[in-house]
Amino acid sequence: MHNSMEKVITALEKLGIKPDDILMVHSSLSSMGWVEDGPQTIIKALRAAVCQGTILMPSLSYRYVNKNWPRFTVFGTPSCTGAIAERFRLYPSVERSIHPTHSVCACGVDAAEITSFHVLDRTPVGPNSPFRLLAQLSGKILMLGCGLKPNTFMHGVEEAARLPYVLEEESTRIFMDSKNGSIEEVHYFMHDFKGITQRYERVAEICNIKQGKILEADAYVIDANELWNEGLKKLEEDPWFFVDRE
Repeated sequence: MHNSMEKVITALEKLGIKPDDILMVHSSLSSMGWVEDGPQTIIKALRAAVCQGTILMPSLSYRYVNKNWPRFTVFGTPSCTGAIAERFRLYPSVERSIHPTHSVCACGVDAAEITSFHVLDRTPVGPNSPFRLLAQLSGKILMLGCGLKPNTFMHGVEEAARLPYVLEEESTRIFMDSKNGSIEEVHYFMHDFKGITQRYERVAEICNIKQGKILEADAYVIDANELWNEGLKKLEEDPWFFVDRE
C-alpha cells in the first residue's frame, strides 16, 4: 500500500469516518501536495476507509450543459468538479445519477438506489437528488482541501426553503441520453444566483464540524442531517444568511 494511501486512511479514521458511512466527498487534489498516482490513490483510500458503505462525489456538468449546448449523456458528459471526481466518474463500478447539471457519482452498497431517483427532478438539487437523500440517510459530507464554500448540498437546503434567488424563472430545454441509449427532451429550471455571492462557509456558525488534515489539505466533516435541519432553521430566520447581495 502506498504511504500516501495509508496516511489518508488514518486521517479519515481520525475524522470519524466509519466503514459503513454514506459519504459525499468534495475535493481538491492540488491542495494535498504530491500524491503517488494522484486521484487514484485518494479514491482507493476513500473506498478502503468506507469499505462497507457508499462513497458519493458530485459530477456537476453545468459548464458543459446549458442553453447553448443543451445535451447531457450519462456516460459521456464530463464533470467540472476536479481531478478526483472526474477520475471517480470513470471507474467501471461507479453509478451516475441522470441529471444535466448536478449529477452525482457513487459506488458501494447503496450507490444504485441513491442515484436512481435523480432523473425525476426538474431542478438541480430537488427532492430526489442524492444531495437531498444524504440527509435522510444520515450521511456525512467531507470537504477535502476545498474549504467549506463549494458545498452543493446547500443548494438543496435553499431549494427546499424556496428562496427567491435560487432558480431561473424560465425553464431550459435539455436533451438527455439515458443509460439505455434513449434520448428524452426535458425542461429544467437552472440555478440563477445572479447578483449573489455564495457564502456557505457560514455553515461553521450553525453546525458542529470536525476539522483535521488529510496530507497537506484542510479537511472538514459535516453531518448532513444536522446541516439540513440547522440550515433550514437559519433560513427561516434570515433568508439571506448564506449569501451576500452584490
